[in-house]
Amino acid sequence: MADLIVGIQWGDEGKGKIVDAMAKEYDYIVRYQGGHNAGHTIVVNGQKTALHLMPSGVLHPQCKNVIGNGVVINPQALLSELHSFPSLEGRLFISEKAHIILPYHEILDKAKESNKATPIGTTGKGIGPCYADKVSRNGVRMADLYQPTKLKAKIQAIYEQAQCVKAMYDVVFPSVEDVFSYLESISKQILPFITDTTQLLWDAQAKGQKILLEGAQGSMLDIDHGTYPFVTSSTTIAAGACSGTGLAPSDLGQIIGVAKAYCTRVGNGAFPTQESGEVEERLRKAGGEFGTTTGRARRCGWFDAVAVRYGARLNGCSSLNIMKLDVLDGFSSIKVCVGYQYNGKQISSPPASYEDVSPIYKEFEGWDKTHSKRHFSQLPKAAQTYINELESLVNVPITTISTSPERDDIIRR
Repeated sequence: MADLIVGIQWGDEGKGKIVDAMAKEYDYIVRYQGGHNAGHTIVVNGQKTALHLMPSGVLHPQCKNVIGNGVVINPQALLSELHSFPSLEGRLFISEKAHIILPYHEILDKAKESNKATPIGTTGKGIGPCYADKVSRNGVRMADLYQPTKLKAKIQAIYEQAQCVKAMYDVVFPSVEDVFSYLESISKQILPFITDTTQLLWDAQAKGQKILLEGAQGSMLDIDHGTYPFVTSSTTIAAGACSGTGLAPSDLGQIIGVAKAYCTRVGNGAFPTQESGEVEERLRKAGGEFGTTTGRARRCGWFDAVAVRYGARLNGCSSLNIMKLDVLDGFSSIKVCVGYQYNGKQISSPPASYEDVSPIYKEFEGWDKTHSKRHFSQLPKAAQTYINELESLVNVPITTISTSPERDDIIRR
């Protein structure tokens, strides 16, 4: 069976730490959606490692790492991470069906964002335009690097179709020749890693090897079920793990949800529990809430049990990991959103018009210190009560609690 780690808030929940902590138990770690707009930060002995495309298993020599067909790949970003981990031959496998982010995708992404009355808050990495080309059956895939003549013809065809968009946004794209030369020059470094990753994973399962699927972003950013239109361009929920790898739904085992003990969001869009002023600044400072990819300050607020319960149900979570409990240390009182007010009524699940809800809070007693604790019994009584209440509100067992950025500061229940 293949187990799955999935974020159930707006991304940045701390999935990388959980994957890193679990990786020693698995043979394969697999990314299945998103691109280098995602960012995982892992801390080992005070040393931070930021990953954008690579699965978190690259830090574990026994793990093989797969970038699945559902991921969109910027070749330059890929090479940058490859150079940071020079010993990945035989340990990294990239799907031949994964789509390539071309230079014009990034230019178009930034142009579209700057022309919107209300920007989405995209990272400007070309993710959305690349997925748009994929869906319109107009994309370039990793397999195309094997056939230079066909590759050049594909780029030419894409550029011909993009002329109207180019004129609309008054932007300049690199020439077809420049893009082709760029891809041709780097293909020799990438081709050794490209393979049929679906068959690779099927074979691994047949041998009884263990697979861990690593989600990017979070459920509230899902293209269908998130706070549309302020969402990402891929399927971030568990269902995306199947389409993004070729594994069947029946191949999935444990689905492990990850959420912070509070909430954050990068970019625009509905965020019912966002705080302002001193509370938000305190959460941001204590949690180091700045984007791994963009460096942007994250919006911060209280735990939203409605959103997390919704995310857990969308994914069919068998368990929940709560991250960054220690960030709440020192607050005299802590709020949790237990319902929404919407059109004069109290509701317990998110509506399509998410921006129109207001939170209904329950207040909890704060605590002094949970930092670096590794046993549930060591937590202050108020913190234990908080965790137990979250478990009851979300209706999923909380099996793991993180109490610092360090790899080993984890409580298992």
